[in-house]
Formats: sequence, structure tokens, C-alpha cells
Amino acid sequence: MSNAVLVAVDGSDGGTRALRYASERAKLNGAKLIVAYVIEWSPYSFNTPEENAERHMRREQEIERAEASVVEPAAAFLKAEDIEHETVVTHGPPAETLLKLAEKHAVQQILVGRRGQSAIKNLLFGSVAGNLIQTSPVPVVVVP
Repeated sequence: MSNAVLVAVDGSDGGTRALRYASERAKLNGAKLIVAYVIEWSPYSFNTPEENAERHMRREQEIERAEASVVEPAAAFLKAEDIEHETVVTHGPPAETLLKLAEKHAVQQILVGRRGQSAIKNLLFGSVAGNLIQTSPVPVVVVP
């Protein structure tokens, strides 16, 4: 296991607090931060070739928007704090995708904000934080 920590960001206040908390912890123990933004996306869709082309274009636009509005500011903050980091923007089911990233980067723990962008959906279907707590093989820190 490496000295790395996965931090989920989504542009919410909770994601920002998780990033700041992670940066404080990284300063104390020299950890590398993997900053991840997961765009919720299901691969299960039956589309025409034209719809698939449109979907691919929309997917690329979402990645660009996420990088510009959330990930690049997070990276700039970490760079100013002189914290080693890497950024990832990807599509998929959020909790499942974060677990795959945690495994890929052999992280020691995962940090998430308690409440992200989709509060109403979380009340109905469960939160990303809750799913991670129940399924993660590494410790999950939920930042209030």
C-alpha cells in the first residue's frame, strides 16, 4: 500500500471541506493526494449510433467542465500548499468508481464530504459516503 489518500471532490461545500482536511493530513504525514471527480454515468443505455455520438460529445464536455470548475482549482490549491497530488476525472457509478480508483492507486484511505451535490437523490437512494463506508476495504473518512 502506498502513502496515498483518495479525495472525492464534486464542487460542493462538503467536497471542499474534504479537500482542505485531506491537505492538512497530507502535510502531517507526507501523503500524496489523488483528487477524484466522478461524473455519474451509466454504461447501460440502448442508443442509436447518432445518440451514441451525441452522448460521447456530451461526455467530453462534462469532463472539460468538471476539470475547469472543480479539479483545476483543487489542484491549484494543493500546488500552492506544496502537496504532491494527482487528479482524475472519470465517469461511472460514484461509489463503485471511487473504490476502483482506490484499488488502482493503492490508497490508505478515502476522504469524502458528508453531503455532496445531490442531496435529494441521496435521501432516496443512499449517499456515496454511506455506500463507501459499507463496501470499502480501506478506511473511509467522512468530513462534515
